[in-house]
Amino acid sequence: KGCIPTKSLVKIADLYAEILKSDEYGINVQNPTFDYEKIHQRKSEVVEKLVSGVEFIFKKRKIPVINEKAISIEKKSEGYVITTENEEFAAEYIIIATGSKPKELPFIKFDHKFILSSDDALNLTELPLDLVIIGGGVIGCEFASIFNQLGSQVQIVEFFPNLIFNEDKEISKRIAMVMKKAGIKLHLKTSVEGYEIRDDKVVLKLSNGKELETEKVLMSVGREPVFDINLKNFELKTERNFILVDENMMTSEENIFAIGDVTGKMMLAHTASKQGLTVADILDYKIHNIPKKITNINYKNIPRCTFTNPEIASVGLTEIEAKEEYGKILTGKFPFSANGKALGMGETFGFVKTIADANTKRLLGVHIIGPNATELIAEAAILIDTKFDIERINKMIFAHPTLSESIMEAVEDLEALAIHKL
Repeated sequence: KGCIPTKSLVKIADLYAEILKSDEYGINVQNPTFDYEKIHQRKSEVVEKLVSGVEFIFKKRKIPVINEKAISIEKKSEGYVITTENEEFAAEYIIIATGSKPKELPFIKFDHKFILSSDDALNLTELPLDLVIIGGGVIGCEFASIFNQLGSQVQIVEFFPNLIFNEDKEISKRIAMVMKKAGIKLHLKTSVEGYEIRDDKVVLKLSNGKELETEKVLMSVGREPVFDINLKNFELKTERNFILVDENMMTSEENIFAIGDVTGKMMLAHTASKQGLTVADILDYKIHNIPKKITNINYKNIPRCTFTNPEIASVGLTEIEAKEEYGKILTGKFPFSANGKALGMGETFGFVKTIADANTKRLLGVHIIGPNATELIAEAAILIDTKFDIERINKMIFAHPTLSESIMEAVEDLEALAIHKL
C-alpha cells in the first residue's frame, strides 16, 4: 500500500516526462499518450508479484500464515494466548507488527470519493484533472510529482514554511523551486480550516481566506499507529498511541516486542525490517543461546528517501542539527551540473551536500537532491556509519564517470579542495 506501488507509478511518470522532452536527446516522439487504467493495472501486477513471492518464501520455509484478525492477547502464568475470530494460539513470545494507517484531520474525514487517502490515490483508475494535496511531506510531495508529470493540475497546502520540513533547509527550498517550475502551486504556511462539496467539486477553505476548488483532495497529513487488539491482564506503555519500545524492541511487557510503524520510530519500511532482524537476533539468543550478531539501531543514520523528480535522499544530521550538537562544523557542496555522468544523462539539476565536525573532520550528514539520489545515499550511509573522516574518504577512489563522484567532490569541498568546482 506504499513503497512498491508508488515506485511503480514514479517510474511511469518519470518515463512519460522524459519522453515529452525526448527531442533534447535527438529523438522524435510525436504526441505520446498513456492509458491510466493500464498504468494502474501494471502497478497492481508489480505488487502482486512481490506479495506472491513473499508468500512463496513463507511456504517453502514452512511458516504458517493465519488469515484472521487478532482480537485479544491474554497474559497467563504459562505465557500468552492470542485469540482470533475462530481460534486460540499459545505463545511464549509475541512480536507486534501491525503498522500504521493514513491520518485524518478532525474536521476532514476520508470519504474515498472526494477526500482521498494515499491508499485511495493508489487505487484510482482514472487520472484526476486537478488535485489538491493537503500536506507537503514525503508522501504528499511524491504524489504531487507523480500526478503533475502525468498532466494533473496539482496544488499543495502545507502548514509549515517549507516542503518536507524535516529535510535540510537547502534541500527543502530547492524541491519547492522545482515544483513551482513544474507548475505545482504551493500554499506554504497555510492550513485548511474547512471544506464543502459543491456540484461534484471539493471547495477547501484556507487559513489565508482563499478558497480552492478541485476535483479530488489527497489528504497526506501523516500516519497513525494501528493497534486495536484487546489486552487482558496487562497493559503496554504508549506515547501518542505509539507502542514504546527499548533498544531491543521490547515493550513494557517482557517477551512482547513491537517493530515498524506501530513503534513511532522513523516510519520507514527499511527501519521496520532492521527492527525485525534485531528481534529475531534477540530471540535466537533467548531460545537457542546463539550470541547476538546485530548491534543496536542508530536511528540518526537511517537513510531517508523521497521519490520525487528530482529524487531526494539524506542520511545523518542536517546542518541545523549538526550545529546544535557539535557547534563548529564544515559544509561542502557539489553540483550535478559539473558531473560528467549527469551531463550525459541530461539530469543536471541538484547537488550533494556534506556536513562534517570541524574538530574531528568526521562526516556527520549527507543530503542529495538530483538524479539517482535514493541509490547514491547507500554509499553515504556507509561512510557515516563507519565513522570515516575526510582524510579516510579522500584515500578512496571513486569510479569515473559516475554520479558517485559528486559525493567524493562534496567531501573534498569540505576543505575547499574539490577539483571541478571553483
